[in-house]
Amino acid sequence: MPTAPETDVGTLTPSTPRELQLEVTAACNLRCRMCLVRYRPPVNRVAGSMSFDTFRVLVDDVPDLEKLTLQGLGEPLLNPDLLAMVRYASARGVRVGFNSNGTLLTERKAQQLIEAGIDWLHVSVDGARRETYAYVRGRDEFDRVARHAAGLARVKERLGGDRPTLSVVFVAMRTNVAELPDLVRLTASWGIPTLRVQNLSHDFSDTQCDTGFDDIRAFTSTQALWAGDRGARDVFDEARRVAHETGVDLRLPELEERPVSRAAGTPGCTWPWDSAYVTHDARVQPCCMVMGADRVMLGRVDRPGAFGAVWRSEPYREFRAALLTDTPPEVCRGCSMYRGVF
Repeated sequence: MPTAPETDVGTLTPSTPRELQLEVTAACNLRCRMCLVRYRPPVNRVAGSMSFDTFRVLVDDVPDLEKLTLQGLGEPLLNPDLLAMVRYASARGVRVGFNSNGTLLTERKAQQLIEAGIDWLHVSVDGARRETYAYVRGRDEFDRVARHAAGLARVKERLGGDRPTLSVVFVAMRTNVAELPDLVRLTASWGIPTLRVQNLSHDFSDTQCDTGFDDIRAFTSTQALWAGDRGARDVFDEARRVAHETGVDLRLPELEERPVSRAAGTPGCTWPWDSAYVTHDARVQPCCMVMGADRVMLGRVDRPGAFGAVWRSEPYREFRAALLTDTPPEVCRGCSMYRGVF
């Protein structure tokens, strides 16, 4: 979750954010079971990419921007203008980075990204065994991704700079959680210092009346660790032990929801005060956890000056106001970040 100590959550129209997350493409070359991309028609690489003009308008519209995340439902490396976007943001003094599935992250591409000024780069790996990886990701690219992860670390070492910060990201589910200790070992062998583990992002309970979400909702209901997987805690303990042995910085999520305790007038989530999520076709959403532009849209930002108007709009004010109550927007109630288990 974005953090901005200066955020005044007492106002429903805060200053423009210092962080943005842009879905630079909706196209993807994998079909992961926990991602909405799998359950929607394929998106064309060109038509599904945010244009550089739209990107530049957005960045220029947020003068105090400090951090920019270039990812959404698609694979960022499929956007043909990605390097130009990184260069543009970096030249503005904005920290910029993204998560990648790693399939296209060759050593040449890694060097180009580092030379363009990338600040962080995370590689998603959802299994330590080829069979598990292929099941989760919808295609067997395990060896390629392992090779690219190790190559990324080598390129950074060869270039000799502090940037980018490198991590492996693992989405923990009942199908793959037992392999977490082995993934810690693999992360160390690739030369990547950090392994970030996260839970599934949403239970999609707000989509009961929408058959388009039936499959992903059913998958989540059988795979979410917060639904009561007793063995996960023991696996986490073993992963911590292996991380200590190998020197990997392991970051683990909570496995049980904590009772919501907040002071009156403070939000259950500060995302809509601190940041915004913009889809490849310039639709503004409150955060990246929504997963699906048809679930909530707060406005469009397809022209200069539009972002500020959307940020101050009545739909945004109403969304923020609901987060200050005990009855948040329906789309937030099934969010694992809102519930403290992401």
